Amino acid sequence: MPMPQAGDQAPAFQVPDQDGNTVTLARFAGRSVVLYFYPKDNTPGCTVEACDFRDEHSALEAAGAVVLGVSTDSTASHQKFAAKFNLPFPLLADVDHALSEAYGVWGEKSLYGRKFLGITRATFLIGPDGRVKQVWPKVKVIGHVAEVLAALKGGDSAGASGTPAAKKASAGKKVAAAKKAPAGKSAVAKSSGAQAAPVGKRAPASKKAPVGKKAPASKKAPVSKAAPASKKAAVSKAASASKKAPASKAAPASKKAAAGKKPTAKKASAAAKKASTARKAPAAKKAARPRR
Repeated sequence: MPMPQAGDQAPAFQVPDQDGNTVTLARFAGRSVVLYFYPKDNTPGCTVEACDFRDEHSALEAAGAVVLGVSTDSTASHQKFAAKFNLPFPLLADVDHALSEAYGVWGEKSLYGRKFLGITRATFLIGPDGRVKQVWPKVKVIGHVAEVLAALKGGDSAGASGTPAAKKASAGKKVAAAKKAPAGKSAVAKSSGAQAAPVGKRAPASKKAPVGKKAPASKKAPVSKAAPASKKAAVSKAASASKKAPASKAAPASKKAAAGKKPTAKKASAAAKKASTARKAPAAKKAARPRR
């Protein structure tokens, strides 16, 4: 049978729970019913889902809902499963899978390449009027109970599909998104403009702190101007050196001395010549005398 959709009358049922008590949908008239189908007791995913419903059971009851779990396991299996994990809600033993077929969750499945018939994990939220309010056809265990609780409280519930309410909500979201898009752009433009103004104002603020102007303070210590002092020293040294230089002019005095010595040597040579002439003269005179 096809899966009931939102607005459809929920199929009636009469199934025993883990304690052998007969449970009917009519029994919960005027209250919301969370009817969740799961494949098998004591399997990892089914255990997590059951424990999540257990942990939020008080909140679900406070929202006016009754929780009913359904699988094709026997009442004995349900009893052990409920006792092991302290499940506070009924587990319906749909041994002949009549209830599962009525809600369209019984069919062919495939696991590790093997095909078999079984229950597809799904949840139905039935309203106080006995009509299907919301459907989760392919349940992902993590976060699913929170989605159901949000739907009970009138909020959006992700994962629900195939419901007019969900379609209307999505259409409304698209319109709202389209309307919000220009506003978002203008907001961005305004925010960018608003940011541009402070940036411009901050520039003078950076000028107020004349960190760069501290450089003249370093100029106050005119270390580089000490160079003139060295120049003065060099000038003074050069001056003293230039003053000492005339001492080298004493060379002319030596020249004078040498010049003075030259006439003396000439005089000495002239005197020697005279002396030699004088000595030679008596000898000549002696030679000139006749022999007797």
